[in-house]
Amino acid sequence: MQSRGAGPQEILLPVNPAFIVFTLIAALIINLLPWSGWPLAIRPDFVALVVLYWCIQQPRKVGFAAAWLLGLLMDVANGSLFGQHALAYSVLAFAGIVLHHRVLMFTMKDQVLHVIALLLLNDLIVLAIRKVAGAEFPGFSYFAGSFIAGALWPVVCFLLKLPQRPTPDPDDV
Repeated sequence: MQSRGAGPQEILLPVNPAFIVFTLIAALIINLLPWSGWPLAIRPDFVALVVLYWCIQQPRKVGFAAAWLLGLLMDVANGSLFGQHALAYSVLAFAGIVLHHRVLMFTMKDQVLHVIALLLLNDLIVLAIRKVAGAEFPGFSYFAGSFIAGALWPVVCFLLKLPQRPTPDPDDV
């Protein structure tokens, strides 16, 4: 079946589970880097983006356990309320798994819109937990990271599919 408005589907090699683990750890490390000079509100959540990517692309290999564990690690690293990111990432993983056929059916532009909506849901869950715990509303700039991460979706898709693309056969030239 062909994507609406897209060219033919490319045939990819099976993904190496070690590569999935590597990308999830790399996303966690990127999230934990000191982003001095960057406002907190515009930093994209790379862990959420990569978890969502793998839940959409490989829903049988990445799911709730990885999302929950990475969420707990983010909570510990940020010193935030324990479990808020774990819950948000788990809901994000659920949405990615449930919607993976739908998202993959669309063109990249439409995928970006779906991803932004899912990342906004992730941010709303974290914000709701913080508000219940008594934190102040950080302002609407808090949601800018979701839009930036959504804009990075095509780049993430391209980079994470690179190891799965077969090498061209020199005899076909």
